[in-house]
Amino acid sequence: MRPLSKRTDVFRESGIRSMTLNENYAGAINLGQGYPDFDPPSALIERLHGPGVPHQYELTPGSVDFRNALAKKQERSLGRPIDPNTELLVTNGSTEAMMAVLMTLLEPGDAVVVFSPYYENYISQAKLLDASVDYVELNGRDFSIDFDRLEDAMRKRPKAMILCNPSNPTGKVFSQNELAQIAALAEKYDVYVVTDEVYEHIVYDGLEYVYFQTLPGMWERTIACGSLSKTYAVTGWRLGYVTAPSVVIQRAKKVHDFLAICAPAPLQYAAIAGLLQDRRYYDDLTRQYQRRRDLFTNGLKSLGWEINVPQGAYYVLADISRFRPEGDLAFCQTLAREYGVLAVPGYCFRREDRTDAVRFHFAKKEEALTEALNRLERLKPR
Repeated sequence: MRPLSKRTDVFRESGIRSMTLNENYAGAINLGQGYPDFDPPSALIERLHGPGVPHQYELTPGSVDFRNALAKKQERSLGRPIDPNTELLVTNGSTEAMMAVLMTLLEPGDAVVVFSPYYENYISQAKLLDASVDYVELNGRDFSIDFDRLEDAMRKRPKAMILCNPSNPTGKVFSQNELAQIAALAEKYDVYVVTDEVYEHIVYDGLEYVYFQTLPGMWERTIACGSLSKTYAVTGWRLGYVTAPSVVIQRAKKVHDFLAICAPAPLQYAAIAGLLQDRRYYDDLTRQYQRRRDLFTNGLKSLGWEINVPQGAYYVLADISRFRPEGDLAFCQTLAREYGVLAVPGYCFRREDRTDAVRFHFAKKEEALTEALNRLERLKPR
């Protein structure tokens, strides 16, 4: 048989999914792959099982009713009118949204700037398109930006920068000042900014979440990828979207058409109920997640773990060096097999093959988090 495509050589198996799929870890509490273990809002389920649910192809850019509801939600967030017909595209999750956007932007040989630690999909997607990646390290426990290093990267005239805010895996929420400096560099060096806003409504301690598209001059050069997955606890529904100027949406729509044709029609129909939620829903969502964050991070600290306390999203990066592991992957395998807790090895979020960190998530019922902490209590430093 002739050889398979070499372009897929850029992929390595996802460390996030592989931990979940390993049958040897059945029964472990999954704090690895970041999906909630609780139900979505009842209004979505009721609408999904009610009358009039469509079951055939939808319009490629998304159903009219879904885009109208999404436009209203985005208008509230961005403080500007959004045209549902020309400035929105509904996709199969934010992963497809990001791929469609990068395919719209990048030529072979173009460069993309990515903050490290990063979400692993960005790297494979960029490399699949024969683009290079320039990594800018976030520093210290607070993951601060070295703006001299960032400008060095921008000075090379990359085509785009990917900005995950709030960040997976660090939980960093970029401040208004940080975003303004990033915006200034993007304008100075004519760089598109592709934002991943999946965790936009999960921000703690009263911090203000700033949408990059709202900064002066940034609407024209920002392409925002969003998702319903985390906001409404429907990660399996695979509903994402792109918000961008019409010239970008028209091109990305053609890419989406040939990648997927359309997003799932019945799920778009049901998810409208989520998009119509008022401010109280999002305030309650934040309160619930902050309670889980405090329970889990306080528990880890009481057990002696060195961690970052996330400002947003629902992940914790934990230092494992005191356990003197053979490596982060080996540590996670032992943790799952002997202690019944799944985590993700830190190498998934960095260029290095091994690190001194693992990522936990806390999008779990409180009793599951408490049980996980009880199991981790048995783990002792060497």
